[in-house]
Order: sequence, then C-alpha cells, then structure tokens
Amino acid sequence: MRSQEMLRSAARQTSYTAGLQVLFRVLTFVLNAYTLRYVSKETIGVVNVRLMLLYSTVVFLAREAFRKACLNVGVDQKWAQIINLLWLTVPLGILWALLLGWIWLQLVTIPDPVLIPHYEVGVVAFGVSAVVELLSEPLWVLAQVHMLVRLKMIAESLAVAAKCILTVVCVTVVPHWGLYVFSLAQLLYSSCLLACYVLYFVKFIGSQEAQRKSFPLSTVSDLLPKCLHHQPVIDPRLATLTWSFYKQSFFKQILTEGERYVMTFLNALNFGDQGVYDIVNNLGSLVARFLFLPIEESFYIFFAKVLERGKDVGHQKQEDVSMAATVLEMLLKLVLLIGLTITVFGYSYSQLALDIYGGSMLSSGLGPSLLRSYCAYVLLLAVNGVTECFTFAAMSKEEVDRYNFMMLALSLTFLGLSYCLTWWQGAVGFILANCLNMGLRIAHSLQYISRYFRLSESRPLAGLQLPGPLLLVYLGSGTVTALSQATLCCEKGLMPQLVHVLLGTVCLIIVFITVFFTEPKLVQFIRTQFLFWDKKEM
Repeated sequence: MRSQEMLRSAARQTSYTAGLQVLFRVLTFVLNAYTLRYVSKETIGVVNVRLMLLYSTVVFLAREAFRKACLNVGVDQKWAQIINLLWLTVPLGILWALLLGWIWLQLVTIPDPVLIPHYEVGVVAFGVSAVVELLSEPLWVLAQVHMLVRLKMIAESLAVAAKCILTVVCVTVVPHWGLYVFSLAQLLYSSCLLACYVLYFVKFIGSQEAQRKSFPLSTVSDLLPKCLHHQPVIDPRLATLTWSFYKQSFFKQILTEGERYVMTFLNALNFGDQGVYDIVNNLGSLVARFLFLPIEESFYIFFAKVLERGKDVGHQKQEDVSMAATVLEMLLKLVLLIGLTITVFGYSYSQLALDIYGGSMLSSGLGPSLLRSYCAYVLLLAVNGVTECFTFAAMSKEEVDRYNFMMLALSLTFLGLSYCLTWWQGAVGFILANCLNMGLRIAHSLQYISRYFRLSESRPLAGLQLPGPLLLVYLGSGTVTALSQATLCCEKGLMPQLVHVLLGTVCLIIVFITVFFTEPKLVQFIRTQFLFWDKKEM
C-alpha cells in the first residue's frame, strides 16, 4: 500500500506541475511574442541567453545536489539536521553569484552599451535574484517531501504572473529602460516566490492541518538553522551523498546549458542570432518543459521512496520492485509516444508555427531548420528524462561517484562537439551536439536499468517497443504532412494553410485512436494515475 500511495502522490504532483508548466509556457509564449514587437532580438539574446545563464548556473550549482540528496529522505527523519544542511545553499549561492558575476563582467564580451545599455545592472540583478530564490530552498524541500503539491503550483504561478505583468507593462510604457525592465521583473519573480513559501509555512506550522499530516516542525523558528545538542549539526550520511551529487552537478550543468556557455564564452553566435536561437529553443521545448520535466521531478521522488538506494533487486521488497518496474515501463511508453508525435508532426509544422509566432523574422532563414532539429531532439530528451530519473534514484553513492567520471568525459566531449558542429552547421550544430550527448546518456541509463532488473522477472525496457500498426500510422502521418507542407505551406495563402492544418489534425486524431486501441495498458495507467485522484491534500 505504501508504494501505491507514493505512486498516487507522484502522479498527482506530475498533474499539478504539468498544469503549472502549461501556464508558464503559455504566459512566456505570449510574453515573447509581445516583447518581440517592442525590444530588439539582441536584447532578447542578452537577457535570455547571457543573463538567464548566470541566474540558472548560480541556482543550479547551489541547490541541485542538496535536492537530490534530501528528497530521498523519509518524513520521519531528523529534520533539524536536514534543514541545517539545506541552509548551506544560501552562502554557497552567494559565493557562486559573486564569482560568476565577476566573470560575466570581466571575462566575457560586454555588449555594446549604445545598443544594449545597463548590462552591469542586469548582471547584479540576476545574481541577487538567484540568491533570493535560494532563501526558499529549505521550504521547497519540506513541501516536496511532505507532498504539499499545490503550494509549488500556487507560488510559482503567482511569481510568473507578476513577472509577466511587470514586463509587459514596462516594455509598453518605458521600452527605453532596456535591461532595467528585465532586471526588475526577475527580482520580482524571486521575491514573490520567497514570500509565498514564507507566508504559507508561517500559517501552516502549528495548525491542525499540520498536526493531521504529522508535520515534523512545531514552530516557525524550526525553519531556521540552529545548533544541536549531543548530535552533529548536519547528517553526515546526507552530507556525503550531497557531495557526491555536487561533483556531478558541475558536469550536468554543462550538459544542460552547454550551448549557452559556448555562445557566452566563445562568441559562436552574435547576440541577434542568440536571440533567435533562444526563441526557437523555447518554442521547441514547450512540451518538454511543461510535461517531461514534471514527470522527471515527481517520479524521481516516487522511485527514491519506493526503492532502497544502492540495494539490488534481490534485497528489496518484491512488491515494490514490481511496482517500480511497471511504472517505469508505462512512463517510458508515454514519453516515447509524446516525443515521437512531436518529431513526426514538428517537421511539417515548424515553419508555420514560427510564422504565426514571430513573423518573417523567425519563419525565414535559419528558424525552421532549428525548430525541426529541436523536434527530433525532444524525442531523445523525453526518453533520457525518465531513464535518468530512475537511474539516479536507484544508484548507490559509489555508483554516483563512478558516474561523475563519465559526466566529466561527456561534458568535455559535448563542449568540443558544440564548438565544432557550430562552426560547421551554425546554430543547428548546437542541437546536433545535444542529440549526440543525449544518446550517450540514454545508452548508459538503459544499460544500468537492464542490469538492475536482470535478476527480476520484470522487463521495464519493453516500454520502448511500439506495435507495428502504430509505427505504420506514424510513418503515414509523417509522409502525408510532409507532402502537405511542401505543396500548401507557407507562402500559398490562407486557405492552403488551413487545409495543411486540417490534414495534420486528421492525422493526429488517427494517431490518438491507434494508440487507444494498441496500448490499452498505457491508457489505463493514464486514466487511473493522472486523470483521477483523491482530492484530499494540503
């Protein structure tokens, strides 16, 4: 029953987070389309590539390892030690913000102050914003471990809404403020996020609801770091595990944001091309971010709680192993179908989507090729997210340490490939390098999963096998929509474009119907775990 409850909680959290990410992406989608009319693509390149890279690097390096280690704990752990450990993210974030801020101001190419003024203010503001967000990290982990899933949704929704509203108002009223606008908006986002978490826990701790949930903290002061009598200030086992993940986080950040590092430090693209690349990247990653990322985050917690880290299948509860294998198989099947759908239909509708979104600035030139390449990359991204989610949850500390050496090799290889392929294929080279890197990571995870379940009757990797009729439908849909794109889109007028969209809609419906009849186990899994759940929470 414990594993069933964990599954329900993970699915519920995925559903909430996916809905939240839809809101994020829709708001960002509309915001980018609107701001494109008021600010230059060079400004967008500086903000979304250069400054957001600074922000994401500080936040990731300061908290990612702590999250991976602490999300694996049970609700009955010694939370005073865990909270002390989590508060280390703040001084760590300050150190990274100071170091990276200096690098961003002294060692990389500074934008032309006439074209993009106030760059220095932007660097300081985005660094401060990262530190402000890290102040909420202990509260975020508490909320995740105790399945307070609505809190994250509400906090991040309000923060994103406030950021979007301020940006839209400012670029309309005072567009000459330039980077001031985006700096204020980013600071507002982090401040709103922190305020929501603080206000919630101030009200929640000590309440009847907290007692009903057996919440481990009784006063608000328990949220702050403190000295402990007759026991270590932090849990030594968790600290060691955090250090293992921390060494890995450097390499993972390079693999995640590698193309932006190449753009920033090697000037592979000018700021205008960086802006176009970022817009296409955001458009191409809509589904990846609002669906694949919530699945990865939520089911990492599920696998980490159901399976005992570092123990083989023979030394675990067989009921839990069977449950984990079934869930992994269904998740692999789900993300594979979503990724394949995006790849097949994305090829034929990339140019039309860019034309609607940003006009000829995006739909002509490199834009369509970038988006088509990204649609293929999404398929690999989907499979990698689920396989690594399981792998990192099941690995022992020693296996994590060994994997760090592989991440080092992958990071260096990826940076070299990014530079060489960009020199050869321009911005498309970044996506090709990502595809190669993602393929290697998937191969490692599949090998680990196969070895993990070799003594079990479960075969979760069967989720990567699709029935023949479904593959034929995908092949037919890809052929029909590709021919439609060549003959009806995109300079043929409104009516041919509508026919092109109608043909794609019909093909997509046929795909859904085929999935419904050929994958009954997956349909049942989605129905029971994602569409209906017990509404008692928080």
